[in-house]
Amino acid sequence: MSEFTHINSQGNAKMVDVSEKNITKRIAIAHSSITVNSEIYKQIVDHTNKKGNVLNTAQIAGIMAAKKTADIIPMCHPLPLTGVDVDFAWQTNKTTYTLNIQVTVSTTGKTGVEMEALTAASATALTVYDMAKALDKGMIIGETYLLSKSGGKTGDFQRDAQLSSKEQE
Repeated sequence: MSEFTHINSQGNAKMVDVSEKNITKRIAIAHSSITVNSEIYKQIVDHTNKKGNVLNTAQIAGIMAAKKTADIIPMCHPLPLTGVDVDFAWQTNKTTYTLNIQVTVSTTGKTGVEMEALTAASATALTVYDMAKALDKGMIIGETYLLSKSGGKTGDFQRDAQLSSKEQE
């Protein structure tokens, strides 16, 4: 079983030892989205949701999720994050209101922050859902994926040719 990095000689799960890896600056950017109805869209942009400022709360949830990733993803190393930024952009037409979420996470360390960025993007979308579910439980959380990552032994990754299924439509 030695070919598996997260399995020990007895076949049980283990956390990889990164103590010999070089410390480098690492950045990961992840995307998620949530599609809402016109009423929810209006409440979010007008700041009239009864639970409070939806986007501000979702940003805080995303930041907290990035910081707690090692607590919920079993093989993730706890990392001292140096930055977490959650950005929003609406994509609208006459009948569709999609909130695009982009999360950038950075650290200087021995392992990457892809899982922290993906976890933060997911938690941000889930928080928007939670804040607006009283109006409509039919909201759709879209694909969550890594846009880019830099630093570390495996080098850089940039999503371009590897498009998500929605981007290909």
